[in-house]
Amino acid sequence: MQHFLDIHKTDPDALRSMIDTAREMKSARNGRPKGTPDDTRPLAGHMVALIFEKPSTRTRISFDVGVRQMGGETMVLSGSDMQLGHGETIADTARVLSRYVDLIMIRTFEEATLLEMADYATVPVINGLTNRTHPCQIMADVMTYEEHRGGIAGRKVVWSGDGNNTFASWAHAAGQFGFDLTFTGPETLDPEPDLHSGIAIDRDPERAVAGADLVVTDTWVSMHDPQSARERRHNQLRPYQVNEELMAAAKPDALFMHCLPAHRDDEATSAVMDGPHSVIWDEAENRLHAQKAILRWCLGV
Repeated sequence: MQHFLDIHKTDPDALRSMIDTAREMKSARNGRPKGTPDDTRPLAGHMVALIFEKPSTRTRISFDVGVRQMGGETMVLSGSDMQLGHGETIADTARVLSRYVDLIMIRTFEEATLLEMADYATVPVINGLTNRTHPCQIMADVMTYEEHRGGIAGRKVVWSGDGNNTFASWAHAAGQFGFDLTFTGPETLDPEPDLHSGIAIDRDPERAVAGADLVVTDTWVSMHDPQSARERRHNQLRPYQVNEELMAAAKPDALFMHCLPAHRDDEATSAVMDGPHSVIWDEAENRLHAQKAILRWCLGV
């Protein structure tokens, strides 16, 4: 049994194998209608529980479609449906779900919820997102970069903005895939201290992106943030907006990524999002293919 909990907890060879499988499966679909199954159906007979404590668009749809394309079935559950961790302990929920399904994907708030689910489940568990990390997104991002520019090892990736959960998974990926990662953002929104040893930090965004092969950002605010926090974050992060001027300071062929959803003209301008450097729609699509490969790896099929 193999859980996919975080990139730095997964062997680099296994990560590379998942990227290769994702590319092969994407190519094999040959532009066929989205609702048709893959030629091979490695998840035939498998039931997958998709648990969402947080709202979701890309994670929910990509996992649901991916399981179905591979011949499996899904059961989509919300945290309120299950009273996860309230009416029943997470450990007991994990034990019960393991009797009904072959795999659990959970998108939750606290990392402790994910870890307890994995500790007590007797089936594989996938981290669909926590407040601390977002590993499935970065697997899709690495796949996307390599589709456009070849191997990511040795490249310079620059993150501009908040040192949030998506950045944390980029930091984990830097060590596993062998690329250089620079964080540029205000000190008040630095990434967690345990991530600092593997990254560079530069407070000047234009200097930070000099020579960058890839520039990445994310939304400045969460849907759960109060208005006062939103205004404070905007004031701190405005100098780190990814706009045409900032992209011009990177390499001429640098790519731009954003995991979406985006607040256009806040963390990134529409001119960048819709411009020649942007690969955000390929990035979004590749969530599907990367996660299909993760599902197969977890189940060994």
